[in-house]
Amino acid sequence: MSSIAARERDEPVDEQRAYETVIERLSKASVDKHWEPYKDIPWDDPDFLVRQDDPRWKLPEVDRLGSTAWYQGLPEESQARIGLFRVATAMKIGLQFENLLKRGLLNYAYRLPNGSPEFRYVYHETIEEGHHGMMFQEFVNRTKLPIRGMPGPLSVIAQVTPWIPLISTELFFIFVLGGEDPIDHVQRRVLKDGHKHHPLEETIMRIHIAEEARHISFARHYLRKRVPRMPRYRRATLSLISPFILGIMARIMLAPPGPMIRHFAIPGHVVDECYRDNPAAKQEISDSVGKTRELCAELGLMNPVSRRIWSVMGIAA
Repeated sequence: MSSIAARERDEPVDEQRAYETVIERLSKASVDKHWEPYKDIPWDDPDFLVRQDDPRWKLPEVDRLGSTAWYQGLPEESQARIGLFRVATAMKIGLQFENLLKRGLLNYAYRLPNGSPEFRYVYHETIEEGHHGMMFQEFVNRTKLPIRGMPGPLSVIAQVTPWIPLISTELFFIFVLGGEDPIDHVQRRVLKDGHKHHPLEETIMRIHIAEEARHISFARHYLRKRVPRMPRYRRATLSLISPFILGIMARIMLAPPGPMIRHFAIPGHVVDECYRDNPAAKQEISDSVGKTRELCAELGLMNPVSRRIWSVMGIAA
């Protein structure tokens, strides 16, 4: 029996039962409140149709490109297409991330013992992520834009992700939060920005936020249970790797997509103004992992060396 398994066997019954109660509650919530993309989204409603020149695609203030003189000087049709390209690229990257996530979850579930409360919830989450992938891809298809998603080299490197649970489930769920927390942070801000959004985009975001809240909750409770019981050397290793993963993931999710910059010939000085040399944009990246950063501190994954890495990655508090 592994050292972690031994510690779990000896832990207080009340603590274990409290954890299992949370997992059971999340599983029940997945049954009681869930969405199916081809049943619950009125794709063919006239108001939900995707037109590239629809002014509701114009970039909101949350995206700093929308407030630049360069963007404001474009014809409204071009502003709409850029906004639509931005939304569709985020969804394409999201479905690619969730593809990796589903494969990793199934690798994790493959080794769970009979009677494990995590097994059922992991399958609920996998099904929900499958639905998210379908609704994201359906949206991308309807834009009729040349959306690529992750850069090719990064996509190749990312294929190692589903195998991480075979090495460390704790590291895998840090990766999960690294992908889910930044996009959740941005989507919540977008829905509160007062901008008139296309109803299809808004419907998809609301579904995604509601179900991802459960996925994020599961990852956080899992890490709270497992990380304190890790051997000291493994916990130290996790503390050093986590900020690298979180910093890279936040940038993948929030950075302006290169294909969009090239497709619309966005000048380099505009990109620098909005994202690369913009303190507010850098702060947004740091803020997007704020909840995970707090969790890492709570779990004892902050030390002088790891704090330095958080700072170098631009995601320190």
